[in-house]
Amino acid sequence: MARTVTLFTGQWADLPLEELAKKAKAFGYDGLELACWGDHFDVAKALSDKKYLKDKWDLLNDFQLTCHAISAHLVGQCICDNIDARHKSILPPEIWGNGEPEGVRRRAAKRLADTAKAMRKFRDAAPKKIDFPAVVNGFTGSSVWHSLYAFPPTSQAYWQKGFDDFAKRFGPILAEFDKQDVNFALEVHPTEIAFDIVTAQRAIDAVKGHKRFGFNFDPSHLGYQHVDYVKFIRSFSDRIYHVHVKDAWWGHGDGTVGVFGGFTDFADHRRYWDFRSPGHGDVNFEEIIVALNDIRYQGPLSVEWEDSRMDREHGATEAAAFVKRIDFKPSAIAFDAQFDR
Repeated sequence: MARTVTLFTGQWADLPLEELAKKAKAFGYDGLELACWGDHFDVAKALSDKKYLKDKWDLLNDFQLTCHAISAHLVGQCICDNIDARHKSILPPEIWGNGEPEGVRRRAAKRLADTAKAMRKFRDAAPKKIDFPAVVNGFTGSSVWHSLYAFPPTSQAYWQKGFDDFAKRFGPILAEFDKQDVNFALEVHPTEIAFDIVTAQRAIDAVKGHKRFGFNFDPSHLGYQHVDYVKFIRSFSDRIYHVHVKDAWWGHGDGTVGVFGGFTDFADHRRYWDFRSPGHGDVNFEEIIVALNDIRYQGPLSVEWEDSRMDREHGATEAAAFVKRIDFKPSAIAFDAQFDR
């Protein structure tokens, strides 16, 4: 096994962390990527209760599990988004407040900056040294996603305002991440400021190449868009701060729904694309592992399990074994150099 295999807890937040940790160990995982919702990781408690972080590590250690990253996708989504009623369901009450959009965005931004502080304290409290940079994974939201299809006619100046807004809001956040020696890893994803290779580079440029801004690589969100997910790894080799293992398939619908989804639910048989359990979709993980080896990524491979067609405990167990089977260390020798021995 070349890398630590972890399970992202975001899709399991209905379970208490202790129950999930016990299951994850039985499923075959080495660690957890803790979501900042449910009872899995509470940023406010991490900053206010000295015992909280020790208790988290004690719980993980009880099941021989580690943690390399925490994730703040839900709060992050609300920093740059055009806020509407849907956001209330994903936010803690103290961040939603009265729902006034700019207030929501500002409180969400402060919470993400606080998440960097909490991650630093969490890492410092680890009972054993973790030889991997501290990472908070998450989303950014986007004030211009709604204009993706450029009609009414949309100018580059209009879109640039979205990147400028992102830079303005994330500048102070990234400054706090730098102060805490923590990396922020955006999961490139439709509805975020970056959703493909071109927009990822534009986001980097918007924050002037800030060293704390990088990516949580997830091929599933790129594949169904027909974006080259292996090229993404090679294009941003110095900014792959974390990796999700998630699969998707595309071209399996009945021809009535396109890539935009047709306002259908996941697992609707008409859909052009859908998320699948790792190994059951169209993502070529062999090419991904080779590319990760080429860029010398040695961080965790974190399973984000999403498949509406499969029992999640069956899928998570199978996924842990799948990742351990496909992962391999890079060669330490040049094979053809041995011919003259």
